[in-house]
This record gives sequence, C-alpha cells and structure tokens, in this order.
Amino acid sequence: MRRIILSLASVAALAALAGCSGSDNNGQSAAASASTSGGDTAPATPANAVTGTVTLRDAGAQLSPDAKLELKLVDVSAEGSQPLASKTFAPVTMPQQFQLDFNATDLNPNDMYIIEASLQDGERHYASPLKTPVLTKGAKNVANIQLVGEATPGEKELAGFNSVKKNIGGMKVTQGTALKEGESRGWQIFKKGNDVVFVIELVDYGDKGFTSTNYAYKDGKAWVIVQEKKSSKDAKPNSIARAGWNDAGELVLKQNEAGGKVDTLSEDDANNLRKQADAMYAKAGGKK
Repeated sequence: MRRIILSLASVAALAALAGCSGSDNNGQSAAASASTSGGDTAPATPANAVTGTVTLRDAGAQLSPDAKLELKLVDVSAEGSQPLASKTFAPVTMPQQFQLDFNATDLNPNDMYIIEASLQDGERHYASPLKTPVLTKGAKNVANIQLVGEATPGEKELAGFNSVKKNIGGMKVTQGTALKEGESRGWQIFKKGNDVVFVIELVDYGDKGFTSTNYAYKDGKAWVIVQEKKSSKDAKPNSIARAGWNDAGELVLKQNEAGGKVDTLSEDDANNLRKQADAMYAKAGGKK
C-alpha cells in the first residue's frame, strides 16, 4: 500500500514539473511568435504624417529617367490654402512609397484632406481619377494612389484625325489624276460644303516605291498628315510618318515609325509634309 502511495506522489510531482516546464516553453514560444510577428509588420505611421504607395494602373508602362512625381497634402475645404506638406520624387521608381510629414497644429479636424498626385514623363501626364481622403472625418493616414496615363497632345490630335477619317464616306468626294515620267498620282478630295476636310493621295514611283498620304485640314490649314512609304502598292509600309498641329499652330504630333520602332519625327520632315499638304490643298480647290 505504501508503495502505491509513493508512486502516486511521484506521478503528481512529475506532473507538476511537467506543467512548469510547459509554461516556460509556451511563454518562450509566445514571445518568439510576437517577436517574429513584430518583425514582419511595417513600422507604424507617425500621427503627424501620411504614408502610402503610388502605382500605375498600366503596370507595364515604362517611365523614363526624366519622370517627376509631385505629391501634395491639400485641404480641399479651404480653397487657395497652402499644402500642409509636399514632396517631389525624381527619378521615380514604381511602386513609389512616400511619407508626407506635416505640422499637427495646422490640421483642422473639421476640414477634408486629400493627397494630390501628379506625374509628368515627357509629354505624358499621369493623374489619379479618384480622390483619396486622409486624416479627418474617419479617414486614415495611409493612402494608396493609382495613377492613369492621359493622352498626349499629339495623341489627342491623332484621335481627332481618325474620327474624321471614319466619317469621310458621308462627304462630297471628287477625284483627280496626274501622270509624268517616273510617277503616277491619284487623289480623292473630301469636302463639307465648300471646305476641303480630307485628301487621300496615292503616288506610284514604279521601282522606286509607293506612297500613300492622308491629309486632314482644319479651318483651311494643314492639321494632321499621315504618310506611308512602301516598296509597292500592296506591300506593308516600310515607314509611317505622322505630323500634327494644335489650334495654336504648335507641332504636337511628330512620329516616325519604322522597323517596329517609333521615333521622333524631325521638325524639318514635319515641315516638308506640311508643304505637301499646302500644295495639295491648293490643288483641291482651297485658297492656298
């Protein structure tokens, strides 16, 4: 009987020791877990700062080394007020992380604040279509901003050109031809009323190649010109030159596409296309 009692006591002692040992291990595991978890968590944002990340909707878009990103913390409730904070990034690396520090005493809890983001890369401008409130009225001090690329001035003129070209079927059309040694020309003139709007000119140089040129006019002036050069009429273009001017007469579309690569069309080449357009306009019955 005595042996049984001793055995039970021993078991109880061992259980107690095991419980203490388990408590220490669990405590160490919890501490290690907390330490690991804390290491993976991003540092907390200071109360007097707004942090976040700027990305592009078009994840495949490539920015040049000249790209510049401007961020401003703005009070949209107080028109004309100075930004609480601002920062410029140049060059820009997407996704671009940021932190805007501000003076907490300048914050009005009754006003609404947003982050204004503007990215300029050459002629391409990027902006956020959505405004993200921060700091007040239940908003957080973290903002993730997605920017969308806008059409360049040249792309806007080219889009207008393509829109006109799609509708030339409803315009009054006349045709003409001209022959001389080494070349054969043909053209179609499209008018709205008495105004020359669009001209398609085809020139066959025989063994020297073939040229197809579309001229669009606005208010009697050359607007957008697209010229394709081919080895023959039915061949694919060897090159495509695009030139276009805005309402102020500024050359904003200047592209030369060849070999699958698009480069900048020189001003001299653009001016030569414009001279061709002026000559065609006069031939089409315009004032020039």
